[in-house]
Amino acid sequence: MKFYISILMVFLFSFPAYGQSSSEAVAASTNVSNKETGRGNLRLIDISMDALFAVGSSTEDDETLQTLQGGGHDPRKRGFTVQNIELSLAGAVDPYLTGEAHIIYFLDPLTGETVVELEEAFMTTTALPSGLQIEAGHFFTEFGRINPRHPHAWHWQDQPVINTRLFGPDGMRGPGLRLGWLLPVSWFSELHFGAQNANGETMASFLANEEFFDERAVGNRPFVDRGVGSLKDLAYLLRLDNSFDPSENTTAKVGLSGLYGPNATGEDGDTLIYGADLVVKWRPAESERGWPFLIWETEVMKRVYKAAAYFDDSDPADVIDLSEETLKDWGFYTQLLYGFKPGWATGLRYEYATGSGESVGGRDSDPFRDDRSRVSPLVTWMPTEFSRLRAQYNYDRADHLSDGEAHSVWLGVEFMYGAHAAHSF
Repeated sequence: MKFYISILMVFLFSFPAYGQSSSEAVAASTNVSNKETGRGNLRLIDISMDALFAVGSSTEDDETLQTLQGGGHDPRKRGFTVQNIELSLAGAVDPYLTGEAHIIYFLDPLTGETVVELEEAFMTTTALPSGLQIEAGHFFTEFGRINPRHPHAWHWQDQPVINTRLFGPDGMRGPGLRLGWLLPVSWFSELHFGAQNANGETMASFLANEEFFDERAVGNRPFVDRGVGSLKDLAYLLRLDNSFDPSENTTAKVGLSGLYGPNATGEDGDTLIYGADLVVKWRPAESERGWPFLIWETEVMKRVYKAAAYFDDSDPADVIDLSEETLKDWGFYTQLLYGFKPGWATGLRYEYATGSGESVGGRDSDPFRDDRSRVSPLVTWMPTEFSRLRAQYNYDRADHLSDGEAHSVWLGVEFMYGAHAAHSF
């Protein structure tokens, strides 16, 4: 509690000697609150909170739901789930930089333990020439559509299966730097280049860490601790975004993404992930509060995980001898959301994930590499831009399930307050 109170008291004093400086004038024109306090100028950071809760049930028990609903902020328990409570702070640092931080809180669905995580904390430049922009700090990797989004920005209540497999339960994020370049062409086109640390629990397909491998080892391979010896031990991103308007009422956005870096199976282990995404949005010129609308969104991605050979005879009764193996996993989701009257929307999502190359113990029994499909109809009601209720049904087919299929129903409620961007469809 003291931690949150201290954050709410964040402020910056400036004491001009001969009147307001040009930097203060620029800061005052931003959306950061400013208040005169004697000779000083108090600048408050925009603060908001967004809360996601779910209640529901499944034909699978709570233990199985931890892998069936593998996203860290998915509904993952019969009964109630505290999915995600996000505290956000954002503001102008000076005329050249903005900063933001997102701290999340949730309850472990099995133990009820309180978990607090630093989701993001980064600065972004605002005044570089030639369409350039730098983002530095701790942030989500800008791969595809879903991974860079916070859970409250998802249309469905759980993250797609293929995202969970490739990027782990909490999405791929880490400390690093991203360079963006707005290309000098007649349509919107932006090229992103990023470099981030490849280790940690949020780097599932790369160096990860031992704790993550204890729970979700890729291919059930042993963990090999690797340090950073040079720039080749980082994870690298390349992404191209293009946006255009096929018609007066329609906007389309196409993206291509690629990732490359070392993995945690040994010195010869590396990972390549690539994918493509498309979103098409339709909204008539004459609308009421943004309704009606139609959004079609789809994303496909593939991981090529080169697992290094591994040999361990430290225990003569349990000698481990694994040859080099290339594990390939790919999948997609496609979803259609239709806002048919103000505040109301309905949608349908289909997902599929599969792979090749054997996991230790067999791919069919590996809940994060077996063949899976899911169909999820959804109904959403938004009384205002700052609250949302959702009802979602999941029909899963998965090789690792004892019956081969599962049925789940989830009801979700969300509310937000403070200086936070409203939901945008």
